[in-house]
Amino acid sequence: MRNKKLLTFAVLGAILSSVLTFSLVTPQVKAGFLGDVWNSIKKPFAGGEETNSLPAASEDRNASLKKESNPEVPLYKPALDYEQAMIGAVKKASPAVVSITISKMVPILENCPYSPFSDLPPEFQQFFGQDFQFSQPCDNGKKELKEVGGGSGFIVSSNGLILTNKHVVSDASASYSVLTNDGKNYKAKVLARDPVQDLAVVKIEATGLPTVELGDSDSIQLGQTAIAIGNALGEFRNTVSAGVISGLSREVTAGGGGMKETISGVIQTDAAINPGNSGGPLLNLRGQVIGINTAIVSGAQNIGFAIPINKAKRDINSVKATGEIQAPYLGVRYLAVTPDLAKKEKLPVDYGALVRGNEDGPAVEKGSPAAQAGIVAEDIIFEVEGKKITKDLSLSGVISQFSVGQTVNLKINRQGKEINLKVSLGKRPE
Repeated sequence: MRNKKLLTFAVLGAILSSVLTFSLVTPQVKAGFLGDVWNSIKKPFAGGEETNSLPAASEDRNASLKKESNPEVPLYKPALDYEQAMIGAVKKASPAVVSITISKMVPILENCPYSPFSDLPPEFQQFFGQDFQFSQPCDNGKKELKEVGGGSGFIVSSNGLILTNKHVVSDASASYSVLTNDGKNYKAKVLARDPVQDLAVVKIEATGLPTVELGDSDSIQLGQTAIAIGNALGEFRNTVSAGVISGLSREVTAGGGGMKETISGVIQTDAAINPGNSGGPLLNLRGQVIGINTAIVSGAQNIGFAIPINKAKRDINSVKATGEIQAPYLGVRYLAVTPDLAKKEKLPVDYGALVRGNEDGPAVEKGSPAAQAGIVAEDIIFEVEGKKITKDLSLSGVISQFSVGQTVNLKINRQGKEINLKVSLGKRPE
C-alpha cells in the first residue's frame, strides 16, 4: 500500500512539473492545458457531469482568429468600388458618344463585253468571230452614294456641336452623317477643321442633346485609369475598352483620311483603340473626357494616342464664338535644338528652336508674322514670353497657348548674339 501511495505521488509530481514547464510557452496554452490536467485529476473523485469553461474560451478565440484571417468584405470592397466607378463613368459619357459615317459617290461597275483579240489587225479578227468575247467590270459613268468609312465623336453642346478628329472628316467631297446613342440619324455639316491639330467640329440640327463633361488633361498622371469609347472598326458602336495612361507629352506622326500630320504633346494609353475609334473620347474614372482618341501604332500591342482635351477647349470656344477655329500663326519651320544637335553643329545654345527650311518649304514663310518681325533662317528662338523652348515644351506648343492678333516677345540667338523681337501672331491658314 505504501508503495502505491509513493507511485501516486511520483506521477502527480511529474505531471505538475510538466505543467510548470509548459506554462512558460504561452498563457493561452497554459490555461487550456491546466484545465485539462485538473479535469483528469478530479474526474475519478467527482460525481455527476463534468464542467469545463476553459476550453469554451479557447474555442471562442479560435473562432475569432478564423474570422480575422478571412476579412472578406474589406478584401473585395475596393475591387467592387473600382468596378462601380468604371460602370458609372461609361454610363455617364455613353449617351453623348456618336458614330460618324462617311459616304461618297462612287462609280457603279458593270459587266461589259471584252474581246482579247481587239488589238489584232482587222484581217485576223475575222477568224475569231463574235463568240470569242468575255466580260469585265467597267465604269459607264453611273455613280451611287456609298458608305466608305466611319469614325467617332462626342457631343459638346446640347444644340449639336460634335468634336472629332480632322482626319475623320477631311474629305471635302464626302458627305457625313451622325448616329446618336439613341439610334437617331442626322446629316452632319463640318463647321471647322483645326489647321494645327487633328481636330474638327461638326454640327447636327438637334436640340436638348446629352453632352459630355470635359475634364482637365493637365492633371492626369501616369498609371491612372483610362477608358476609351468609340465606333470600333466602324461597325461596333459604343465599344468600351480600359487601360491606363502609359505616357505623356508624346510626339507622333499620324496618317489617315488622306493626310499625314505630326502631333505633339499627346497622351499615350494602352486602352484598346481600333480603326473607327478615332474622334471618340478618352475618359477618367469620373466619366470626364481627358482626351480625343486619334492614332494607333500599327503592328504594336495596345499603343494608342489621344489629344489632350485642354488642347481642344480653345477650338470648341472659338467655334462657339466665331463659327470657325482660329489658330495663332508664327510662320516658321524649325528643328528642336538638343545637346547632340548643338554639339554637332556647334550652336551657341543647346535648347530652343532652330529656324531652318526643309522639303516642305522655306525656313520663314513669305508675308508671315515671323517675316514681318524680321526673323531669318538659322535664328534660334529660345524663349517666348518668358517660356523657355525645350524638348518637352516645343515652339508650336507655346505659340498655340496665345491668341490670334496677340503680340508676344521673342528672345532669339542670332550668330551668338541675343536679340529681342516683338511679333503679332496671325491666323493660321488651313
